[in-house]
Amino acid sequence: MRAGGESNEKNRPFPIILEIIQEEIKMWAFQMRMWLLLGALFAIIYAMIVMIGTAMGLGSFYSYLVISFVMMFIQFMIGPKIVEWTMRVRYIKRDEDPALFGMIEDQARRADMPMPRVCVAQIGIPNAFAFGRGIRDGRVCVTEGIRRLLSQDELKAVIGHEITHLKNRDVITITLLSVIPMIMYRVAWHFLFYGGGRRREHSGGNTAFIGLAAFLFYFVTNLLVLYASRIREYFADEGSVRLGNRPEALATALYKLVYGAARMDKASLKETEGIKAFFINDPSKALSEIRELSQLDMDRSGTIDPEELARLRSKQVRLEFGDKLLEFLSTHPNMLKRIQHLSGLQIH
Repeated sequence: MRAGGESNEKNRPFPIILEIIQEEIKMWAFQMRMWLLLGALFAIIYAMIVMIGTAMGLGSFYSYLVISFVMMFIQFMIGPKIVEWTMRVRYIKRDEDPALFGMIEDQARRADMPMPRVCVAQIGIPNAFAFGRGIRDGRVCVTEGIRRLLSQDELKAVIGHEITHLKNRDVITITLLSVIPMIMYRVAWHFLFYGGGRRREHSGGNTAFIGLAAFLFYFVTNLLVLYASRIREYFADEGSVRLGNRPEALATALYKLVYGAARMDKASLKETEGIKAFFINDPSKALSEIRELSQLDMDRSGTIDPEELARLRSKQVRLEFGDKLLEFLSTHPNMLKRIQHLSGLQIH
């Protein structure tokens, strides 16, 4: 028995090392997927330029495109300010909220990344988000509503999720990705509604054709951005567990956030519509998610315990067509699928 025990003890590090390698490969694959999506979307822009240049012979369009990129760059640079104004963000110091600072500091240390700035959004919707221009400009923000709703362990799991967004650099990637559909939309609008006059007389139906093609590209690129937004949420959930947070703590936090958002009035939800992609969950979907999540909390305790999470792991999640379509057009994954994904994760 002893020899076997010693042998098991000796072999124990190898599976752990293998798991770490697998996790690193998975993260590398995720980042590659995000950058490949970015490359594909910029390739679509290039194809659009070539098509317009060939069909229309436009010299001024290039300057228009440059102006669009400059505008998007400015928007990217002032993006944090827009978030601050929209969400009524207030930066706080350590002595104002030592507990919150301690949680964020602990998760940043575990993630081996610089300490982000800490802030509170003065809104009632329970949620949290990360924003900034890069890993050294990261900010982690919690709303006033979330502090009243979650326990310390649940809040720390949510913070781990947001810290992972910063560590994965997907905040800046999703910002860059979202620029592409905006450019396509501007191009479509320009050629469909402002492409008349002399240009229309010389080019016949080409102007309308290019406008329609740009609108199609806008629709396709927007779907790709939504896909990128959804997959980054799964990886941020995994990252939170890797930082030492229990899967059931994050699952309970998501569960509570859905019910918390469902209690908010429509005016409060509409206030955050433009920035919901940054949130850990989509508050506007809360009412539709309540029906799905009601099957999780079997003992009606208000939390998802390890046993309830384990039961979900072996279940086959079946979504109706309407739910699948809603997820396809959403910035966040279906919540039931997301919590089931959490059920298969373990703290190492």
